[in-house]
Amino acid sequence: MKFSLFYFDGDGSVADSNKYKLLLETAKFADQNGFTAVWTPERHFHAFGGLYPNPALTNTALAMITENVQLRAGSVVIPLHDVVRIAEEWAVVDNLSNGRAAMAVASGWTVDDFILSRTPHASRKANMWKGIDTLQRLWSGEAISQQDATGKSFSVKTLPKPIQPTLPLWITCQSNETFMEAGKMGANVLTSLLTGDLKSLEPKIKLYHKCLEKHGHDPKTKTVSLMLHTFLGEDIDTVKEKVRRPFCNYLKTHYDLLENLAKGMGMTISLKDFSEDDIDSLLLFGVEGFMQGRSLIGTPESCQSFVDELSQAGITEIACLIDFVQNFDYVMESLPYLKQLQDSYAKKLMAIA
Repeated sequence: MKFSLFYFDGDGSVADSNKYKLLLETAKFADQNGFTAVWTPERHFHAFGGLYPNPALTNTALAMITENVQLRAGSVVIPLHDVVRIAEEWAVVDNLSNGRAAMAVASGWTVDDFILSRTPHASRKANMWKGIDTLQRLWSGEAISQQDATGKSFSVKTLPKPIQPTLPLWITCQSNETFMEAGKMGANVLTSLLTGDLKSLEPKIKLYHKCLEKHGHDPKTKTVSLMLHTFLGEDIDTVKEKVRRPFCNYLKTHYDLLENLAKGMGMTISLKDFSEDDIDSLLLFGVEGFMQGRSLIGTPESCQSFVDELSQAGITEIACLIDFVQNFDYVMESLPYLKQLQDSYAKKLMAIA
């Protein structure tokens, strides 16, 4: 089991010179303490993830202050961009980090994001798969045909030449279909428990492994990364007290985002239909649910059995989402306990071997 750090929260609307302090300092900790990677997302037009409009930019900054961890996008929304620009920007990240760039890709979520796209929201899946193929070709140095504003075709190769001959790739997966497609192409996968529990995820991982084998890929060489909300400490009651209110505020922002998702599906859902007390009660209930079997919240000892369950289900990396608690001191104090969990699990596996 590998451990990485994942970021998704943050409201960029506040004027603050230290907006990225948590990202920078926790990335340094990960780099110096044996974590395998850090992930920064792509988010637009919303407080939920508002610090992260472009993972190439954040990872360029991280390339300057780290030496060991892989620098990943979690995820690049390919249908929103010209793939030529994605290849160029990430080749810069790869050079600045001396070959540590990696990328999860996604098809996109809310319909509002697609004001950035030249293609409609409904065709986002097909455009993602097409974009992945083009990105891999450009990364390898192949020329592709493009059209200028007059419709004239010409051939382009992107620069700079990346350090890595191939770009390590993850597919952000939730549906059976996406897990199967990731298996066919031999990509790693990034998934979560946001829409279900481990029991519902396990069959999808098995399906992914079958598709890998069917298409000539060795599952042992691929990574199944699971994003989990993570906060550890010495005492479980103290941990819950520190996490409960920040997690409620975080989920409140997240559930507001569901209104945009519903709009893209032709549905209408509004939190205005509920009182503030009703919303708080619902969110407190949701927090308790996340703490039980859907997160890594507790002590290194209390979380050990859940890590075992994840490993048995086929998870090979836990992508620890840490910035839902926005208290800088709390998060920094929690990281040594996460390292303790990582180290104790490694020792356990060595003892078994």
